Amino acid sequence: MKALQFDRFGSPDVIVLRDVPQPEPGPGQIRVAVRACGLTPADWHVVDGLLADQLPPLPRGLGLEVAGIVDALGEGVHGVQVGDRVFGPATFDGPTAGAAEYALMPAWARIPEGVTAEQAAALPMAAETAWRALDDLGVQPGELLLVHGAGTTVGEAAVRFALHRGIRVIATAGPTRGSALEEIGAQVTAYGEGMIERVSALTAGPVDRALDAAPSGGRIDRADQPSPAGGSLPTLIELTGDPDRVLTVSDFAAAAELGVRITTEIRYDQMNEFARLAGEGILVVPVARTYTLDQIQEAAELSRSRRPGGKLMLVL
Repeated sequence: MKALQFDRFGSPDVIVLRDVPQPEPGPGQIRVAVRACGLTPADWHVVDGLLADQLPPLPRGLGLEVAGIVDALGEGVHGVQVGDRVFGPATFDGPTAGAAEYALMPAWARIPEGVTAEQAAALPMAAETAWRALDDLGVQPGELLLVHGAGTTVGEAAVRFALHRGIRVIATAGPTRGSALEEIGAQVTAYGEGMIERVSALTAGPVDRALDAAPSGGRIDRADQPSPAGGSLPTLIELTGDPDRVLTVSDFAAAAELGVRITTEIRYDQMNEFARLAGEGILVVPVARTYTLDQIQEAAELSRSRRPGGKLMLVL
């Protein structure tokens, strides 16, 4: 089968398309014929060496989330059968991952009717991160939540989940996604200079909690790397009045300096709920562009620009 691999760490230039053996599902895993593989900022950190000391030796595969058709079942797998359409995280600790003709999955859910493979493959990481962030932040129905960086895939998922939970939302976003966020019920304002005044003008009282979903300028795997001025976290602290009421999903270095919450423990126990909400149109992660496996360098360039305008997708 064809798969994207890298056998040394570095920039996306090290990623190559190769013919490799199909992976075999282990206990509790399934194998899928991949139809779509979502690209995330975490992919480039893995290629750059994130978790290098915790994973088996190179070569390794690319792609952390997929949608496809079940092709084989590992020992002990129940409730799914060959031919089912599913989506979820791909295993990435072997020589191949999600960006391949076949991939292994440790968790999954059925793709709802009316949802395409590309739309489904866009969901797992953004939905999991946003759901976990809201839970760990402890935001309650009726509270006012500020989602900073709501135009990102994680940010938009957080806005959608929060509104569905009965939480009031102010979102900072640019013009690309601002109108869409307003249409689903968020109050939207621009980020950047003057954000405190603009947010304060939208609310008669304090912001109860704030979620930072904006891309971080620092490395996501190092809490000891300095983050210039803490990004927007000081602003979010000022708006909430307490660093414990602020959570970031990316700027871990500044969070350590400022006492802001972080969330890191990935868990996929809500996959069926994500599927249900996607089927009802409540959870949507916009797909900006699609690429084939041999266009990975073009996709990587746009992804790393931090302005992809939505999820970038490899399609097979």
